[in-house]
This record gives sequence, structure tokens and C-alpha cells, in this order.
Amino acid sequence: MITIKKPGLLTTIQDLGRYGFQKYGVVVGGAMDTVAHRIANLLVGNEKNAPTLEITLMGPHIEFHEDTLLSICGGDLTPSINGEAVSMWKTIYVKKGSELRFGAAKAGCRVNLGIAGGLAVPSVMGSKSTYLKAGIGGFNGGAIKQGDKISTDSISGVAQHMMGQLKKDMKDQTFVEAEWSIASELIPAFKNDQVIRVMKGRYYSLFSTSSQNAFFSSRFDVSTQSDRMGYRLKGVPLSLAQPIDMLSEAVSFGTIQVPSDGNPIILLADRQTTGGYPKIGQVATVDLPLLAQAKPGDTIRFTEITHEEAQILLLQKERKIQLLKKAIELKLNEGE
Repeated sequence: MITIKKPGLLTTIQDLGRYGFQKYGVVVGGAMDTVAHRIANLLVGNEKNAPTLEITLMGPHIEFHEDTLLSICGGDLTPSINGEAVSMWKTIYVKKGSELRFGAAKAGCRVNLGIAGGLAVPSVMGSKSTYLKAGIGGFNGGAIKQGDKISTDSISGVAQHMMGQLKKDMKDQTFVEAEWSIASELIPAFKNDQVIRVMKGRYYSLFSTSSQNAFFSSRFDVSTQSDRMGYRLKGVPLSLAQPIDMLSEAVSFGTIQVPSDGNPIILLADRQTTGGYPKIGQVATVDLPLLAQAKPGDTIRFTEITHEEAQILLLQKERKIQLLKKAIELKLNEGE
């Protein structure tokens, strides 16, 4: 059980999304930074789809009512436990009665907090993710509020093993971190002026030559009119060579559309199921976690990548995550 002492700017429960219902107009949703979400779960012995707390920009204050494991992955929102700075991307054993707090955002803007067992909330259409606009999933269908008390599910055997090993090093501390951490190559570098790799979209060839050049050579600012549904960008206006009539068609996480005002919109986790604006590009899946950490005021640039290159990079990333899973298993076996 955890109690939310202070909710932060926007804290929601997310898993990997609600699939199979887009034909009915139900969005996929799920974690914005899926890599941070998955690694946060790995570090506390959960399955990859277990719900985590997704924390945005200004984090909450959370009290733990029982000894547990937690992990903090994603952007650096200067976390602390009982007033003492705590590491990210690590397994942490925390004692009952401890309080986790977040401070200023140093890098990135989103954190996924993994808690052993995951959060015990009902599944709606196969997912525990919160979809705010429809008021479904998560904890009572909305953002976490002050005073909310959320139960956790039963912890796995892996988590019990981790807790047993870390408890040996506890002494008189209120929390203890694992001595080991994940490989540095799995920890992304979040920064302003981030370069995002994209593939040319279906309608790229219909844009004017100057707009095509500007798309890959200009900087775009993330507007304050951005949310989990999409990032509105400001920069050089992009336009088609000639006006066309379009039918709405399917869109995905990372689709870049250009409305009539010329300012691109990147569709994100809570995107609509279809879109009627011309698609100039598609963000490579491997870079979606970097994109998810951009905050209003940040600048991003686009660089071209082929479908084949994007697939290879994604496979390489997946192999690294699978190797991390194996490495954790081996590390636990060392302690037996």
C-alpha cells in the first residue's frame, strides 16, 4: 500500500497500452517512455506490462506502508527518500514508513516508478493504463490525487529474492540501493536540442521542396500546447506543393502530421485512432523514448533514417533489454 501525500503536476498509472480496440475508437495509450517503463519493472522483479506510476515534470510525495522494492527510471527529477538523494536506474529496497519525493527536473520530464508487485488497479479492456479524456483505467480513471491510497499486488519470487539479498545490507538505514546498476549504454542522454531519427512519411513527396528541406534542416520548439496526445511544434511553417483532399487514415505513435497552419504535430501515446492531415514523417520506434522526454520549450531536430536502419536499431535495443533481464537473473543466482 502507498499513500499519495502530494500528487505532483501529473501522475498517472500506465502499462504498455490498450491494444485491440482502435477499431472502436479506443486509443492505445500506455507509457510514454516504454523503455523506462520496462526497465523499471525488470529492476523490481515485475513482468514488463505491470503498471508503473508515470510522473511528469513535478513529482509527487509518496509514503510506503510496507517494506518493498522500487526503481526510478526515465528523466532525472531529483528523487530523494527521507531527505536523502537516491540513485536512478537501480533496484532500491525501502523500509515501511519511508517517503519518496521528487524535486526539480534536471534532465527529461518523465519518470516511471516501478514498485514490486505492480499497482493493484482494475483492468479495463485488457489494460490498466489511465486514459484521462475517457476517464478509464488507472486509479478511478484519473490522475493521482492527494490522499489516494493504492494497494500493490503480490510480489514475484524474483522480487522476494532481491529483497532478501538487499535486506542483508540494510543495517540502520531506511533504504538501501543495489550495488550493481544497468549498463550505461541503456541509460539515454536526455537533452535540449535532441536529434530525433525519422522516416519519410507517406505524403512527404507532396510537400514543397523548401518544406522538405526545412523539415530536415530546421529546429522545432515543443509548444506549451503539448500533452500525452501529441507535441505541437513551432518552427518554419511546412506546406504542400499543391492542396489535396485527404481521407482520414490510421496513425501510430510517432506519426508526424502537418495541419493547415504548417506547424507539425507529433502523435504520442494518447493519440487519436485516425488522422486526416498529411504525414510528412514517422519517428523511428527506437527514438520514441527520447521524444517522450522532451518538455515544452525544448528544441528538437529531425534526421532521416531508412526503415531497414530503424528496424536494426530497434532489434539491437531489444537485445540489450533481454541481456539485462538475463544479467539480473545471473546476479540473483550469485547470491544463492
